[in-house]
Amino acid sequence: MPDAPWIAIVDDDASVLNALARLLRTRGRVTRTFTSADAFLAALLDSPPECLIVDLQMPDMDGFELLRRIAFNKACIPTIVITAHSEPDARDRAASAGVYAFLAKPIQDTLLLAAIDDAIGDSRTRGRARRDDEESEG
Repeated sequence: MPDAPWIAIVDDDASVLNALARLLRTRGRVTRTFTSADAFLAALLDSPPECLIVDLQMPDMDGFELLRRIAFNKACIPTIVITAHSEPDARDRAASAGVYAFLAKPIQDTLLLAAIDDAIGDSRTRGRARRDDEESEG
């Protein structure tokens, strides 16, 4: 189902990927998991996800670098940052990057699910507003 809305999960820890994917599947969400930021960026060529969940601490490319690359490519993907190692300024940096939520591991299911709903709902609302603006201009 390449055209179905999907949620991307990027984390170098396979147990986290599996747990989050399982949780979201039980809630009827389609997920795709990636063990690296590079693998996720390659998948963007197909279609963007409706939401991205990304770990901050990963080898090769950390979550902040991934967010910079997404912004550089002018992609607008609602993002939730997860981390087990909260640096003092990480929450502020994440907020500056426009993330919807900053969650500490272990992640509380209810907080994650609420953050996903908020991020996707806000993204859809902005998309509708943008289409309405374009139609009123035409």
